[in-house]
Amino acid sequence: MDNLIELQERVKKVIEEEVKPALQMDGGDIELVGVDEDGTVKVKLLGACGSCPFSMMTLKMGVEQSLKNLVPEVKQVVAV
Repeated sequence: MDNLIELQERVKKVIEEEVKPALQMDGGDIELVGVDEDGTVKVKLLGACGSCPFSMMTLKMGVEQSLKNLVPEVKQVVAV
């Protein structure tokens, strides 16, 4: 359980410091919903990202790649 809390904190830090500023520059935003034990990160895309036709590409190519590079335990990122 402590590992999951630590993983969630690391994911949250990357989202806050790396991902969120990039999305906000384009009028979007992201909210961390949770992290599962299997390495699945659940996020909610907000603002311009919520309605953008490229949001899935942003999610997979941007958010997921950044998280996987900086937090190797992350297996996938899904929008909820």
